[in-house]
Amino acid sequence: MKNTNTKKLAIAAMLVAIGVIGGAWSIPVGASKCAPVQHMINILAATVLGPAYGVIMAFVISVFRNIMGTGTLLAFPGSMCGALLAGLLFKAFSRISIPGIDKALGKGTAGAIIGELFGTAVIGGMCAYPVAMLLMNNSEAALFTYVLPFLVSTLGGTIIGTVLYIALRKTGVLNKMGL
Repeated sequence: MKNTNTKKLAIAAMLVAIGVIGGAWSIPVGASKCAPVQHMINILAATVLGPAYGVIMAFVISVFRNIMGTGTLLAFPGSMCGALLAGLLFKAFSRISIPGIDKALGKGTAGAIIGELFGTAVIGGMCAYPVAMLLMNNSEAALFTYVLPFLVSTLGGTIIGTVLYIALRKTGVLNKMGL
């Protein structure tokens, strides 16, 4: 697999499969099902594949989780907003130098972490409100109803994803894959 796009597609497919299977494991928090595996994948996608792949993967995983009954429509705004912002901030933070953090996490990783946490919890949590009201007929939902449950979900997955990314980077696996 010399073609970088082919490598990225293969990695994306594997991560989608992990996300669909891992989506069966969720933690109910209020009206949402918190799926930390999705957020782990968002961190990996942001740091290895980029924001476009991350958003597309989050969408595909959400579709499959909904078809299988392991997710709700709320999976779409939370996972996709987190994936997009994680990827964009990873790229932005990769251009600047933060000596202590870069050495510990890797260049740009702090941006992916901030993007995933804020994108999923705050932006995704607030975007979940119209989804709940209009598509799920949840008249009890309010603008900030999903921020805390989404934060709980993304916090665990972000930690797992960051540790996994650091391990893959430090062991040279990403270099061997040509990424």
